[in-house]
Amino acid sequence: MSSRIEQIIEEIEEYIDRDCKFQPLSTTKIIVNKEHLDELLRELRMKTPDEIKRYQKIIANRDAILADAKAKAEAMIEDAQVQTTELVSEHEIMQQAYAQANEIVTQATAQAQEIIDNATSDANAIRIGAIQYTDDLLANAESIIGHTLDSYTTKYDGLINSLQECYDTVRSNRAELEIPDEDTGSYDSQN
Repeated sequence: MSSRIEQIIEEIEEYIDRDCKFQPLSTTKIIVNKEHLDELLRELRMKTPDEIKRYQKIIANRDAILADAKAKAEAMIEDAQVQTTELVSEHEIMQQAYAQANEIVTQATAQAQEIIDNATSDANAIRIGAIQYTDDLLANAESIIGHTLDSYTTKYDGLINSLQECYDTVRSNRAELEIPDEDTGSYDSQN
């Protein structure tokens, strides 16, 4: 943004180039409207002290401005370093958390596998025990049934033999009997 002094100088230059004419037979001297030029110069004089004072204040305050800018820059650098340290710490914390999480998952997986292996082993032992118990019961039943069968087979065979003997005796006794024929009065043997 240009200052008012720069604007006035530009107006003077434009006035000379556009509105002023060369003096006859001269290429360096011009004819000017004194009042208009005086007015522009008066305004320039009035603005110059204000502008100069302003620039002097800026120059005087330059060190303070630079010190303030330096302090702000150092504060920004310090904040950036703190944030960087925090981010690095957060990153390290995240890495530690991931490492701990992986370790916990590994331990949990190993523990779960151990539980599954133990449960499988227990289930196999129970299954084998149940099969052995069932086999023992069936062997006992087989033995009892076998003994009973042998015992009753022997008794049955004895009963059959005894019945056969009784049958044979009854038949033999019947054969020895002679029944008289009613019509003839003679004895007839039965078969």
